[in-house]
Amino acid sequence: MVARTFLVRHDDSTFTVDYDTDDGFEVFQFQLFSLTSIPPHEQKIVGEDNDRIVSDDSDLAALSEKLRLVSITSEEARKPEKQEETTSSTVGAGNFDAGTSVMSDEELARMLQAEEEALLLQQYVAGDNGAQFEEKVRPYISKVLLYEDPVRQEVARKTVPLDNLEEKALVSLAKEGNFKPSKVEEDHAFLLQLLFWFKRSFSWVNAPPCDGCGNETTAQGMGDALPSEIQYGATRVELYRCNSCSRVTRFPRYNDPLKLVETRKGRCGEWANCFTLYCRAFGYESRLVLDFTDHAWTECYSEALGRWMHLDPCEAIYDRPLLYEKGWGKKLNYVIAIAKDGVYDVTKRYTRKWNEVLSRRTITTESSVVSVLTSITKECRRNCTSQVLSILEEHDNIEREALERDLRSTDDAPISLPGRQSGDKQWRIARSEFGTDSLSSSSCTVRICCDEHVTKIYNAFSSILHKFVEDSLTASKGVEVLKILRATVVDLKKLPYKKRRASLKPNSIVGTSLVHQLLPSFKELLNALTLKSELDSNGILSVCLAGNPVQTALALPVALHALDELISDLSKCDNFSKGSLSFPLLRLNRICSGAVLASGEELPFGIATAAFDGTRMSKWEEHNGAKGCWIMYKRSANMQELVAYELMSANDAPERDPMDWYDLLMSLSVLFAFKYHVPFMMVLLYAYVRSLV
Repeated sequence: MVARTFLVRHDDSTFTVDYDTDDGFEVFQFQLFSLTSIPPHEQKIVGEDNDRIVSDDSDLAALSEKLRLVSITSEEARKPEKQEETTSSTVGAGNFDAGTSVMSDEELARMLQAEEEALLLQQYVAGDNGAQFEEKVRPYISKVLLYEDPVRQEVARKTVPLDNLEEKALVSLAKEGNFKPSKVEEDHAFLLQLLFWFKRSFSWVNAPPCDGCGNETTAQGMGDALPSEIQYGATRVELYRCNSCSRVTRFPRYNDPLKLVETRKGRCGEWANCFTLYCRAFGYESRLVLDFTDHAWTECYSEALGRWMHLDPCEAIYDRPLLYEKGWGKKLNYVIAIAKDGVYDVTKRYTRKWNEVLSRRTITTESSVVSVLTSITKECRRNCTSQVLSILEEHDNIEREALERDLRSTDDAPISLPGRQSGDKQWRIARSEFGTDSLSSSSCTVRICCDEHVTKIYNAFSSILHKFVEDSLTASKGVEVLKILRATVVDLKKLPYKKRRASLKPNSIVGTSLVHQLLPSFKELLNALTLKSELDSNGILSVCLAGNPVQTALALPVALHALDELISDLSKCDNFSKGSLSFPLLRLNRICSGAVLASGEELPFGIATAAFDGTRMSKWEEHNGAKGCWIMYKRSANMQELVAYELMSANDAPERDPMDWYDLLMSLSVLFAFKYHVPFMMVLLYAYVRSLV
């Protein structure tokens, strides 16, 4: 171990940084990040004496103690004005929005040349007319019109746990600090929860289980459709023989979403068909999207994003249009969106390799594709008023411009897109759609923790435990009181989020008089949960909502987790007294409202802030953890001293528990870094501080 002290100058400030060679250069970078807020990948560290760039431990060892730190981003911003003019000219030439990363003039010229060559080749290999293309598209027009049927929409809505999805949508916004969302924001969040719910409630069929004994079956070919099956559009029926009892099971491929709402099973065609009905049932402008390379999904217009958004119900993935080309490795050709008001060629939204795609579009020429789609769209709109037609045409023009802009954009986020998850593994491999198993980001943004309620909940237990000591309650009796509180929290969680009310139920050990005696000590906890106590005319003590129900919905899971911890700790307390009222029994002054940055995260549920949200039901996940990963929680407040911290690994796989970890406390921030031996690492992390006087 070699310890050195460096003087690092950044802008007008100079920082003293103690460096231990055992920690390595990466830790040194994060020490600088904690002091300057410049992420490691944006740091340029140079020696003050000789301008030597520092890139590893050996460079640090060879330099004097004086270093200079600059931000690569800031340095780029200060480049000569001539280069800025060139960039500006490039953006202007492409007619793109400011801030969008686009191709250079040279790249654009190469792409246009390749596109021209591909179109020229297409003239020789594509068919002469669009009849075959039209045969593939036209049957779907009648299918999407079924989504407009009020009866089908009502049947679909009745199967949705509306209150539960509304609560989840609002809680997801609250976790981002948005407790008063607009209608547009609520609608967007609800759509995503509808997608996640549909994924859980619909079943994928590889081979159906035997109708008789439930055992596995083997495909036997196709059968003739029965009148009862044809009634719901099942012109194709697959037959499967049971491997145990030899009974034949039928698998009708229903096309009527009304029947699919009932059966709730199928493959991608049934999934996309049924989910699009659900989207229309809740008022979203929706399209069924047909991929000619054998897949289907949904597009909805998002008012929040101001554009069409991709949603794949089979994968529960949204707004990742490059999923198929980059994640699955699909060789796309035609991607057609079908709605009640027209059909649209949206292939360009789903590719960054348009020239290659053009070479595979051999059913007919591009002009024929346009002609067929235009003709069908005119038929769909024949009963529209001139005013509606004008609006639709304007929307068409906007989308065409957006598709061209997307195609020529180079803004590919550092997202690892997964291979196909739905379907049997061997089937996916045979289709060459098998890739990585998760949607993850290798460069997540800085996220703000909205976790003040977690700190308030843990602090609230102080008054309860002090009351126990003051009234000379034994640890065992205190545990029984906490169990009453826990039971109340469980009852509240089960109720609709807008109508939560539950009674504090005494038991054989803790009587009504003791509950009333302790009630004042519960007030701080109830406030933290946005609840209040009420005593009715019959003497029954209840707790109910005292404000925004979303705040209660956000806090209840945290309270349940905290009560479980406290009950466990107090039950192990042999000599419960005033001297016991400290960590770990009391977890006071938990840090909160910090900024979190991590080496990577799983989307959408395993994001970095999930490590600090106070509930064991969520977790931070890092797909590339085996290669080394880190997570940082940064405070920008008064100087504080860290006195304790807790690390919890997830409860789903013991082999994923951390092998080794360490922490560094630097002035206003806390840096937690971990070394892992498995692909995923999931943690629930708390840190407790006391303010320095």
